[in-house]
Formats: sequence, C-alpha cells, structure tokens
Amino acid sequence: MCGLETSKPVKLRSFGETKKYGVAAQDLKELLKKGCKLLQKPVNGSRVCTYDDGTELTEEYFKTLPDNVELVLLSGDEAWNGFAADIARLLSTDRTSCLLLEAAKDLISNERSAKRRKLLGDMLLYLEDHSEMERREDDQDWFQGVDPRFKTKSAYMKYNCESRIRGYVKELEVATKSIQKPRVKEEFAKTASGLTDILKADRYNGRYFDRSEEEKNRLCTAHGWFTCQGAFDQDVCKSLHSINPYGNRESRIVFSTWNLDHRIEKKRTVIPALMAAVQNHQSSDINLTYFYRLLFTTDNLKLVHIVCHKKVPHLLQCDSKKIYKCATKDLNPKTPSKEKRPRIN
Repeated sequence: MCGLETSKPVKLRSFGETKKYGVAAQDLKELLKKGCKLLQKPVNGSRVCTYDDGTELTEEYFKTLPDNVELVLLSGDEAWNGFAADIARLLSTDRTSCLLLEAAKDLISNERSAKRRKLLGDMLLYLEDHSEMERREDDQDWFQGVDPRFKTKSAYMKYNCESRIRGYVKELEVATKSIQKPRVKEEFAKTASGLTDILKADRYNGRYFDRSEEEKNRLCTAHGWFTCQGAFDQDVCKSLHSINPYGNRESRIVFSTWNLDHRIEKKRTVIPALMAAVQNHQSSDINLTYFYRLLFTTDNLKLVHIVCHKKVPHLLQCDSKKIYKCATKDLNPKTPSKEKRPRIN
C-alpha cells in the first residue's frame, strides 16, 4: 500500500490515438512497463513525452509532473511535437472537420487549463458548421430563440442589420427633442424625417448582412463569412477576426457582439454638424444624401469585432465644421456636381 500511495497518476495515450488511459506509476521505468503492456507496445525503444509540447521524460522530470498530466507513448521512429501535431495530422485527412470535432470534444472534456479550454472551445465553435443549411426546418437548432416568422437564416440576418441601423434613427429623434429653439427644432425634425424616408426606401440597408444579396451589396461571402474591417483608424484588422453567424447558433449569438462602428462619429461629429447646418438654413437646403451616407451606409460604417471597437474619440482629420461645409455646399452656385464632390475619408 505504501508504494501505491506514492504512485503518480497520469493519462497516457498511444501515438496517433485520442483515447487516453489512466496509469499510476512510482517512476518512469514503471510507467514505461505498464504503458507498453496496456497499449501493446514493445518496451525496447519506447519512451514517453508530454502531450503539450513533446518534451521527452527523464526520471527527474517525471517526478516534477503534476497529477493526471497527459502523456504520449512513442515507439520506434515515432515523434511528437506537441498537441499541434494532432491538428496537423487531422488536417491531412479527408474527414478533417469530423475528426477535429471528435478530437476537440474529447480534449475539452478533461482539460483543466483555462487557456487551452478557450482555444478548444473556439475550435468547436467554428467547426460545427451548418452554413450550407438555410431554412428553419433544416437547421432548427440555429433558429432557437428566433421569432417564428423568420423561415430562413438570410431573412433573420437581414432583419438583424435593419434593427441595428434603425437604432441610429432613434438617435436623431433624441437629438430633435434636445433642441430648444422652435424653428430649429422644426427644421431639424423635417431633416431627420427626410433622412428616414431615404433609409426606408433602402429598406434600412439590411442587405449588408444578407448573404443572398449580390456581392457588391453585402459585407459577407456567399457562404456567410464576415471579416472584421479593423478599428476606425486602421485600414485592416491586424488580428484577422472572422466569423460565420450562419454556421451555428452560438456563432449567431456571438456575432451580436460585433459592431457597426461609425468611422466619423455620429454623436460627436455628424449629428452636431447637422444641427449646425439647420441653425442657419432651411431643411430643404440641407444635403440629405451626404448626411445619409455618413449616418447609415458603409461609406462611414465599418463592421468590427468587439476587440477592434475602440470606444474613444475618433480623432480623424474631419470635424463638424468640415462636414458642415460639405453639407451646405449645394448652396454655392459654383459647387461641383454630386459626382465630383469630395469622398468621405
């Protein structure tokens, strides 16, 4: 009994296998003997390494290992470079997704490391892909919690985008209520109404999230993959964030944390500039198309992962005064045509 009390419990697997076996041994020699018998390997030429990084065990190193550590038994010319080898092996097969799912689920069920659980969880999130299914009856799990009136994924995603952009209309309504001068308040309300009419005609730009739309109109691939466009002051996402909310229910839910971020800020810059323009001009004189592009279109909106959504003042080379000049340019008879107007940068 004394020997058993000092034995170290480990989890041992063969090279290239996912099934693990519990083995208890007082030292490396005993572990090799028990492991080879259990896994039907020759003791001669066999050795044990750590599953994490492939470090080959010595007697001294074995003593430092924590209980229930994962180990791999190697024999002959077999080599192990760490758990990344599992991924490389699976990627070389024709059944990549199924095997990766099986391996990831097996690993995460016994994983204690928070970091590795997160990595494996992310892998599961993206591998459980049913993006080829579109209708409710074909992927009922995806539609859990989704209003019954939505029969397809594209219809719901379109509505999702519309809902976000409708929120910007409410901010115009809030701004209207904050104005004290009756004339300015009336003209601003007319302007806001005009912008809303354009938005309604464009069906609230729900096409941005609808994979069934033409490529030029959507922000995703035909399969439903979205790529983060990077922070407001960057041209691309350096972290290469991507997601397919069409793939599974969890991805759909996670996608709700992604943001449509105004590069030129609506609250600090665009709406104040619109207010300033209305202060001195009639609503009929305001360049509605210009403000519509700033508030509701991808001329000024970027789709960003929550990590890339910087909630700080967007200190760009654009302020309310510059926008004000563009907004009222049509009052000048020498103003270029719409096609020659400066682009929104």
